[in-house]
Amino acid sequence: MVFSAVLATAIHAHEEHKGKAVTITGTVVDTGCYMSHDAIGDKHTECATACAKAGVPLAIVDGAGKIYLPIAADHKNANAKLMPFIEKKVRVTGTTMEKGGLEGIVIKTVEAAQLESATSPAR
Repeated sequence: MVFSAVLATAIHAHEEHKGKAVTITGTVVDTGCYMSHDAIGDKHTECATACAKAGVPLAIVDGAGKIYLPIAADHKNANAKLMPFIEKKVRVTGTTMEKGGLEGIVIKTVEAAQLESATSPAR
């Protein structure tokens, strides 16, 4: 009985993500090519996909150039949720966490971002 209570407490504590709930919009990139030679965009999709399949971490780069690294808080492949969106613009909700200079995000949802048209009103 006591073990069950301790286990339930440990599981619950492990599921909590301390950080800030956010929604970010950015481009999914492979960190190897993006960091080492600024590779980004449609022309790089095939290479980025191969890199991700080889284990290179994917990340999200927002419009200001800030890089968010997905955090595998669920102990599953952090690339899995982003694989369908490599080199595409996405809208991601989740919880950000910073530690040791690294900005991470525990992804809750990810979807294709709507592209702004040239006729969009100024904000």
